[in-house]
This record gives sequence, structure tokens and C-alpha cells, in this order.
Amino acid sequence: MNNLLQSVTENVTYVLSFLGIIVLMFAAALMLEKAAMKKNGTKGPIFHTRKIAMIGMFSAIAMILHLFDFPLPFAPDFYKLDFSELPILVGTFAFGPAAGVMMEFVKILLKLMVKGTSTAFVGDLANFVIGCSFILPASVVYAFRKNKKTAVIACITGTLIMTVFGTAFNAIYLLPAFSELYHLPLENILAMGSAVNPLMTEGSIVSFVAACVAPMNLIKGVSVSVVTLLIYKPLSPIIKNGHR
Repeated sequence: MNNLLQSVTENVTYVLSFLGIIVLMFAAALMLEKAAMKKNGTKGPIFHTRKIAMIGMFSAIAMILHLFDFPLPFAPDFYKLDFSELPILVGTFAFGPAAGVMMEFVKILLKLMVKGTSTAFVGDLANFVIGCSFILPASVVYAFRKNKKTAVIACITGTLIMTVFGTAFNAIYLLPAFSELYHLPLENILAMGSAVNPLMTEGSIVSFVAACVAPMNLIKGVSVSVVTLLIYKPLSPIIKNGHR
């Protein structure tokens, strides 16, 4: 905990950026959820006791899965794949976009408390933003019309947006930020990619993200989507209402 507080003090700019993005994401999710509720004629509070409790449970499961990340052979070791979005997508389908953003935030908060940050919050910010780029579009599509066909469309939409956004976000923000953070020339980071992925053109950041980042996001989105589509329907009554 002391290390985390020290990291917060030393990296105020990233922390404030992180908090600002969280507020914007949550506000957008809240507005979209209210629009979906109005369209569907749904009444009642967006948050209630059971939903808050389930948000905490799914966030904890997501944090545990987040800790079990692993590298892939076609990307440098500092890129790791995890399946923490699986419980979050299931919970978001059940409770809506605002709950999904809250789960992403609580997941990162729990991870920081348990493990701290090794990237001055840059990697944690990236995980939150890219996770939201997946679950937010998917949950919004599903919130407006909840059926099996829409669930499939929602998962495809979320996967495509996460792949495109995550790839661009790495090229525009993450890689330059890591280069500055570790005082490592960007050319050296790109060389790590070309060393493990022959499809990458040496020295090209566009080629780097296309060959290393895009496939990883696509694998994650497809895997999480398939499992969610298989387990959500039988779990949905238990998640929403509990055992009777």
C-alpha cells in the first residue's frame, strides 16, 4: 500500500488523467443506459443493493483473472493477454453499461491494491480504457434489444471496436508513453516486436501494432465473446435474481 501511495504521489499527472477518463466513461455509460431504459420502457433505479453487490463480486473475479495474464509468441513480453473481461461482460449484459464501467474501474483498483503498478499507471490506464472499448459498445447494443441475435451482434461490435481502438491507442499513446517512462528509444521497442514477429516491418510503428497488438485484441475479444454467449443465458436468472 505504501508503494502504491508513493506511485500516486510521483505520477499525479497520469492519476488525474486516469480519473478524468473514468468519469467521462461512466457519464457516457450512464447516459446510454438511461436512453436504453427509456426506449424499452424500463423504470426503476439504475443501481440497487443487489446490483452493487454483484458488481463487487464480478470485479473481484475479474481482478483474479487479470493477475493470471500471460505473453503470446507473436508479441514482445511486455504485452500480456488476460481474460478479465469475461466476468465483466457477463455482468454488463445482466446489469447494463454503467455497471460495466464500474466493474472495469473496481477491477483496476483492486489490482493496484493487491499488486501495485509497475508502469506508473500507464498500463493500468490502458487496461481500463481498452476494456471499456470492448464492454461499453457491446453492452449498449445489447441494452437496447435483449435477445440472442443482438447478443451476437453486440459481441462482434465490441470485439471489432476494441481491436481497432486498442491498436490505434497503442500506436498514438501507449508506445510513446512507455518509451518516455522507461527512457527507452521507440526504435528499441519496435525492434523487440520485429525480433519475435516476422510479419512486422522493422522500424514501423503501424506495422508493430498491426502485427502484434491487433491479433492479441482480436483473440481476446473472440474468446471472451464465445464463452459469454455460451454461459450467459443459463447464468442470467441466477445473476439477476439469485437462487429460488
